[in-house]
Amino acid sequence: MSSTAESVPAAGHERLWSVDDHLADILAAVHPLDPIELQLPDAQGCVLVEDVTVPVALPPFDNSSMDGYAVRTADVAGATDEFPAVLTVIGDVAAGSGALPEVGPGQAARIMTGAPLPPGAEAVVPVEWTDGGTGGAAATSMRPAGAGGEGSSGEVRVFRSAEARDHVRSRGSDVRAGDLALEAGTVLGPPQIGLLAAIGRGSVRVRPRPRVVVLSTGSELIQPGEELGEGQIYDSNSFALTAAARDAGAIAYRVGAVTDDADTLRATIEDQLIRADMVVTTGGVSVGAYDVVKEALSSVGDEDEPGGGVDFRKLAMQPGKPQGFGSIGPEHTPLLALPGNPVSSYVSFELFVRPAIRALMGREDVHRPVVRATLAAGKTLSSPAGRRQFLRGTYDAKEGTITPVGGAGSHLIAALAHADALIVIPEESVSVEPGTEVDVVLIG
Repeated sequence: MSSTAESVPAAGHERLWSVDDHLADILAAVHPLDPIELQLPDAQGCVLVEDVTVPVALPPFDNSSMDGYAVRTADVAGATDEFPAVLTVIGDVAAGSGALPEVGPGQAARIMTGAPLPPGAEAVVPVEWTDGGTGGAAATSMRPAGAGGEGSSGEVRVFRSAEARDHVRSRGSDVRAGDLALEAGTVLGPPQIGLLAAIGRGSVRVRPRPRVVVLSTGSELIQPGEELGEGQIYDSNSFALTAAARDAGAIAYRVGAVTDDADTLRATIEDQLIRADMVVTTGGVSVGAYDVVKEALSSVGDEDEPGGGVDFRKLAMQPGKPQGFGSIGPEHTPLLALPGNPVSSYVSFELFVRPAIRALMGREDVHRPVVRATLAAGKTLSSPAGRRQFLRGTYDAKEGTITPVGGAGSHLIAALAHADALIVIPEESVSVEPGTEVDVVLIG
């Protein structure tokens, strides 16, 4: 794929990409997925592509916000503990009630929370303001409507007066018919899903969550739970990156480690394309003799799109210098090839893959938050000239400080597990003193 910021390297020198140019190249090539109609349970985490208006008022009718009695205000005016208003109970009104009794002068209807306000009634008095129909002191609870017994018929004593509309939720007090419920671009979380259901929408038009296939390469990799042999290590990258893809909002599929064989890798990726909106590989992108991803994909182009294929490049960053990006297969599926060292792969994911996933989703907030913080370190931090370095750290929002965790090694995964931020040391800095203000990428 072509760069959005092309530069011509000097003769005999490979171009060294900046972090910003590499990311811009990715985001220029990755476009939001086409919208589809999804049922509400499947739309969680997706981005709405159309405004949703309210077809019916919410609530759709006046209803009680308390368990109590529906009354006319004139009938309880001046009521006190010493001189209670005594009303005739004409029946029960429960949530979902159809035919409603009409409350006339001197009458009350026992009503439950959420039940429609019956005609004639102007307010609801909570059961705690009454004797609950027992003829005794103030009630503390109420039996369900329809259960009969005390309070559902006979008389009720009311010990306090009520104003019109007391404890009544008015029709349309939440939203009115024709109101804008949710606007296009809204990310559908649990409250938004609940609102859609409340206004009667069973499905919505959204951009789907992208399907991301994650696979690692290396003949030395075995699966957790198996016994390590000589020269073997556990495959941690595919687990970490699959989890990271899900955290970014994707539907992620993990493929077990592929051995260092170019034909096997190429065939594995081709098999996965049927369920992939993006492919992420880790390992095999450097200059070693067994860098299988580079060997397998360097010459693979899209079937009918000139300039396709996967471009392997070096970035002016640490960790994560070797990277690959392009598209493969008949659908021109984006592929991001990340380094194999655990920290390198995870930092690369945060900087490049996560924004690409969120761009596929149609999200506007594709980047992690960046804040300024004061470096709280016991010594000066060094950084290679001309490289943007990303160090792991823990961020203290209250104090506004960032403390390094672990060293700069790209294999130090234990330190990564305790970090919630990345300390950014810019290309022009070769050292940073304690107390210096730095950019911090929040990843926790």
